[in-house]
Amino acid sequence: MTSPESSEQAAAEDKQAKAARRRGDIFGISALASALLSGLAGDKLSQSLDRGGWISVVGISLTIGFALIWAIYNAPVGLRRYRAWRAAAPHQATELHAAAEEAEQWLVSLGSDAGGMGAAEWFEQNEPRLRDLLLAEKPREEAADDIARICDALDAWYVRKRAASDLLTASEYLAAFADASGRTDLAELAAARAATAYRLMGDLESANTRLGISGNIAPARRGHSRTAAALRTRREVEGALWHLARAEAIPAGYDRNEALSNARNRLDDARLSRPGPDLAGDIAIQINLAVVQLHQQDPAGALDQLRAAAARASAGGDVSGQAHALELTGVAAWMQQSPHEARQWWEHAEHLYAEIDEREGRARCLQHLGSAAVLTGQLNKARELLQQSELLRGGSDHHPILAKYLAAAHDGEVPVVPDGAPHKAAANWFRRLFARLKA
Repeated sequence: MTSPESSEQAAAEDKQAKAARRRGDIFGISALASALLSGLAGDKLSQSLDRGGWISVVGISLTIGFALIWAIYNAPVGLRRYRAWRAAAPHQATELHAAAEEAEQWLVSLGSDAGGMGAAEWFEQNEPRLRDLLLAEKPREEAADDIARICDALDAWYVRKRAASDLLTASEYLAAFADASGRTDLAELAAARAATAYRLMGDLESANTRLGISGNIAPARRGHSRTAAALRTRREVEGALWHLARAEAIPAGYDRNEALSNARNRLDDARLSRPGPDLAGDIAIQINLAVVQLHQQDPAGALDQLRAAAARASAGGDVSGQAHALELTGVAAWMQQSPHEARQWWEHAEHLYAEIDEREGRARCLQHLGSAAVLTGQLNKARELLQQSELLRGGSDHHPILAKYLAAAHDGEVPVVPDGAPHKAAANWFRRLFARLKA
């Protein structure tokens, strides 16, 4: 009696022998279809070989079938090539998409305790490549989302570096792309970003015009979507910063107080319009509310906002937001006639900025520390700190306050406090710095 094991072994050997006999016949036809002959096709072919008269029909059918399979298999490749040829794009869509994915991932880390230094280094090295990809891409609706993500990343990087001209160029590109592809949401966003760029340049009239354009696009686009709410929040915050910049440009009095009141109202509106929970957005709004209160000579009220913002930023890993809050805490301490405490806060903030390689933030804190050293007569220390700030900024040509204190540190001429009130002097000297802080 044959054991089950020997029966199974015999069946396996018989199956292998049949497969070996068929292999030559199968190869003759499968050569027409190259490597597309799957196991299923091989089974169907082996069945037809046992049926004599079917072989010629099957041969023709398989030839046609494999030709169709080949066409279907290669259709996506051909379609991509056709689209690339038709769009005359020098870069494949996959390159643009990959760049958008990478930029978005690094944007999440920028300014955080999770790879903030590496993110800054990545943007420093890859910003030219991202910009070139944008400029080389022709307007195509299917590329709109990837274009938007790259522009988001560049927007954050340019605002962080205060690269106003680069920010304006990117916003103008996004506006042109939005117009060509029919994306009104991107047109609305581009106008708001252009407003930021013009504000950073000091052109408040053009900034206000672009804010108006962004607002005019919004009603024609859509009503109460999450995207609409996010864009409105961005516009409200930018409007608040515009009013703050206007307050900087006019002397103390009714008009200035009105500008500060308008800034506060816009920030309150931004807080109400934000699309759901947004830790970074809430921190930014709190920080800017503190800026308004510092302008209004209310350091105690500002500290309430700043303590909450710093705590939330620390818990959320937002090193940049925490550093901004601590930097302004130092300003409030100085206004409360606590210079030693102010210096401690600025040193802490400078250390946090260094951790994420936020050079403009470091430069500001070093300028605060150097300015304080000038006011207290520590001229050697002041020169060292102010020169470090100048080095980080690549010069003092576009930073008049830094240039003024550098000159004072070298000449030994300490700025005179007109009414003998240190907190008022500090408010005056640091007032023009506030609008440069994070939106």
